[in-house]
Amino acid sequence: MKRVLDIVLSLIAIIVFAIPLLAVSITIKLTSKGPILFKQQRIGKDGAHFEIYKFRSMYIETPNVSTEALGDPTDYITPVGKFIRKTSLDELPQLFNILKGDMAIVGPRPALYNQYELIDMRDKLGINRIQPGLTGYAQVMGRDMITDEQKVKFDKYYVDNFSIWFDLKIIWMTVFSVAKADGVRLK
Repeated sequence: MKRVLDIVLSLIAIIVFAIPLLAVSITIKLTSKGPILFKQQRIGKDGAHFEIYKFRSMYIETPNVSTEALGDPTDYITPVGKFIRKTSLDELPQLFNILKGDMAIVGPRPALYNQYELIDMRDKLGINRIQPGLTGYAQVMGRDMITDEQKVKFDKYYVDNFSIWFDLKIIWMTVFSVAKADGVRLK
């Protein structure tokens, strides 16, 4: 049931966001060198690696680490990058990851391949046994502003309390979180 909902909702979202997807693509291409999409190795279900898609919001010379590890990420953000990160438009290409089956709409955010401590904490608690998500409980509870330990706590709560209703609640909370740009680290 969850997979069917993921496919249907991501297809609807791609149609609804077709114009913003196109507008962001053109704007990125016109305002900085490099590809439109940023692709990065992430940890998926059962620890399998997959390539996540995002609109590129940073310069191509940016180190391949988590935002928290960059120090002051504003040094790396492109002219349009700040806007697409603040509005979470940079995440829209992950709708295609959902269609491919790499991700779900709701689940723990996929860890970077080199976030070894986070991966280990999630492995020990069985969090990596489920599909990662475009949004998740840790996302709506703090996003970039909480520690890995807090993220794991929220991810474990999600795994232990999963239901379609909980997913719908998280989607609803995500809409408000994105509208207010809660937890987005730009400095």
